[in-house]
Amino acid sequence: MMAKKLRQAAVLTAALLSVSSMNALAAENVTIPTQTMDPAIHAKLPADIQKSGVMTSVNNGSFPPYEIVTGANGLDGASADLAHALAEVLGVKIEHASVSGLSGILSGMAAGRYQMGIGPIGDYPDRQAKNDFIDFVKEYVVFGVRKGNPEKITSLDDTCGKRIAVMAGGSAEQVIRKQSDVCVKDGKPAVTVQSFSDQPTSILAVRSNRSDAFFSSQAPLTYFVEKANGQLELTGTGKSNGFGDIFQGTVVAKDSPVRDAILAGYQKLFDNGTYAIIMKKWGLEGNMIPAPGINLAKAQAK
Repeated sequence: MMAKKLRQAAVLTAALLSVSSMNALAAENVTIPTQTMDPAIHAKLPADIQKSGVMTSVNNGSFPPYEIVTGANGLDGASADLAHALAEVLGVKIEHASVSGLSGILSGMAAGRYQMGIGPIGDYPDRQAKNDFIDFVKEYVVFGVRKGNPEKITSLDDTCGKRIAVMAGGSAEQVIRKQSDVCVKDGKPAVTVQSFSDQPTSILAVRSNRSDAFFSSQAPLTYFVEKANGQLELTGTGKSNGFGDIFQGTVVAKDSPVRDAILAGYQKLFDNGTYAIIMKKWGLEGNMIPAPGINLAKAQAK
């Protein structure tokens, strides 16, 4: 029985990713300017990377519309477009690798297997102790629910006793677990926290009524809702939902020698308009920020 369920989940995930690819094809008429290598920025890279001409960026599965994994080493989406443009500015090739969970990204970089995680990944002060974030977007956290919101979930207060899907190891998981403690303290049922390794599996859990809601970033949830043929909707928008300002970006190991080169590369893409073209191509205008920056998060999630 378990094997059958896993096969069914794999089929559903493949179908959803196929829809993601269709959306990518629909956006192909947007022309992204070709970049030229900036010698000064290239010189900021460590000598071994300058010599090899290759950097490896790691992800933990599809995070549409930013990251859409298309194979063992393939990536599409806004982050893939940014990575390609960034690579041209840096004068290197950026290859992509996938691992399971955020912990796999962070531990892999700490071990030196990967130079960066293009992300965007949530920048929080507690993560800054061992990592640096080159932030390039601002995000919001909301709920994705079945059409009509049958469980009436509009805020964290409504999650007691509900089955809430989250990305494993992410900031939303931390917030929902804290909320579960609040529920129990108030004499209400605990939240059933369901941790999944990627976005497609999480949203499929809601669509198949195995989860009551998916608590995650607004940008990918908006994408999935638009592609769900009326089966899903967003709720909890316009509320803090346990978070303060949320900056997200490319993550590197603490004080990594590639950090400043990546920041300079992003700044060039902001200045020449390429960043805006890519973000608008993928419907992410509402997540743009005026300039990239390192560790912009100054306050922990509330």
